[in-house]
Amino acid sequence: MKSAGAWKSVDPDTERILSLRPDLIITYGSQVDLQAQMQRASIASFDYRHGGLSHILVTMKELGVRTGHAAEADQAVAGIEARLAAVRARVAGQRRPRTLLVFSREPKTLRNMYVSGGRGFLHDMLDLAGGEDVFNDIDKESVQVSTETILARAPEVIIELRPEEIPAGQPMQDELASWGRLASVPAVRNKKVIFISGHAVTVPGPRVAESVERMAKALHP
Repeated sequence: MKSAGAWKSVDPDTERILSLRPDLIITYGSQVDLQAQMQRASIASFDYRHGGLSHILVTMKELGVRTGHAAEADQAVAGIEARLAAVRARVAGQRRPRTLLVFSREPKTLRNMYVSGGRGFLHDMLDLAGGEDVFNDIDKESVQVSTETILARAPEVIIELRPEEIPAGQPMQDELASWGRLASVPAVRNKKVIFISGHAVTVPGPRVAESVERMAKALHP
C-alpha cells in the first residue's frame, strides 16, 4: 500500500553510489538491502523512518549531530516548533471540522484514493491545524478508501494535497468535477473541497510548519 508522501519510488543505483565514495548516505528504514551493501563497503549510513510530526524534528536533530551541524539543526527545529506553537494557539478553542485528508488519487477520478489514517505525520499535521480526521479510528498512516466509505464518513471539509499546482481554468474545474459525483457529502455540497499544492505538503521535512499553517488557514480562514 502506498505510504503518505510516496508519490514515486526510486531504486538506488548502488554502483553509482559506490563510485561517488560518499562519507555518509541517508537511507529509509525499509532499505535494508542498501544498508547492508553500504555496510559491506564500509560506507556510513543514517537510517530514518517516517513517524509522527514530532519524529520529524527528532530526525532533524539527530541528522544535525551526525553531520556536525548540531547547532544549526537545533536552531531550525526551534524555529519550526515556534511556528507550530503559534498555529496551535490560533486554532485553540475553535470548532474542529470533520476533515478528509487526501494525498493521492487518479487524476480526474476518485479511483485508487489514499487518505490519512489515524496516525502518522499527515494525521498529526491535520490535528494540529485544527481539523478532526474522519479516519481517526483507523490505526494506519494511510488508508485506501472507496467512494462508499467517504459517503459514510460524511466529511465537512476535504483537503487534497497535490505535489504540483493545478492550473486554473479547465484543469481545476475537471478536478473539482471529480468530487461532484459525491454531491451529498457535506464538504462537496458546501464547496469545502480545498487543494493545497507543493512538494513540501507531503514530505516530512523542514518545511512542515509551512504546510501546517496552510492547512490551518484552509480550515480556519
